[in-house]
Amino acid sequence: MGTPIGNLEDITLRAIKTLQTVDLIAAEDTRHTGRLLAHFQITTPQVSCYEHNQSLRIPELLENLDQGKTIALVTDAGMPGISDPGYELVKACIKAGVQIVPIPGVSASLTGLVVSGLQTDRFVFEGFLPTGSKERKERLEYIQQEPRTLVLYEAPHRLLTTLKDLISIFGEKRKIALARELTKLYEEVWRGNLIQAIDSYKDHYPRGEYTLIVEGKISSEGNPLSEEDLKRELSQLLEGGISRSKASQQLAQVTTFSRRYLYKLALEV
Repeated sequence: MGTPIGNLEDITLRAIKTLQTVDLIAAEDTRHTGRLLAHFQITTPQVSCYEHNQSLRIPELLENLDQGKTIALVTDAGMPGISDPGYELVKACIKAGVQIVPIPGVSASLTGLVVSGLQTDRFVFEGFLPTGSKERKERLEYIQQEPRTLVLYEAPHRLLTTLKDLISIFGEKRKIALARELTKLYEEVWRGNLIQAIDSYKDHYPRGEYTLIVEGKISSEGNPLSEEDLKRELSQLLEGGISRSKASQQLAQVTTFSRRYLYKLALEV
């Protein structure tokens, strides 16, 4: 079931009633959920169920359900299973034939998306990118051509690194909205392009969890340039006596392709 991502008043009446009437609450962090329960004077007992103990906890929860007890699954914020624990328990319940009743609630991904000013009719949720530099860049390379709006999560200490990786692969001009502390006292939504985002955040340390909404790849006017078209353009630039790096940079400025992608093509010319 969904719980608030910040402002406790965002909880639904149905969620409150459910937390009051179930036999047990399976929480990602019982201390965090305890503050929510105390705010609404709910005394239902809790057990922890998170990434590192769920392999042991899930059989216990299934046994309780088999005995006829009702259990509410909650995470620290938002909907379970969305970049949070929950998927494994839901999968186990389905396999065991246990009825699952979703109690909808707020989500940082959708909240950030609708306030971003970017396209909302088609979007892709990527959650947290890999923390390793090589793996993160490989993932960004994979989604670089995605035409739908991209929704990412990022921790404050990795924000600038991720923005720099986005620029190296997506190019400087891709639009982005950065939403932090959504629904909380210091809620903030910044809008611009990737190079402006770097300039904005390099002078002050990012604080709070971030939802990044990145513009999807926009095709060039007319017929999109094929890989062979790009190689032909790069070949002409190289024949003019400039380096592969410079040729890639120049072509990136007049197309929607990243310098990094173009440089890889230049190596094949």
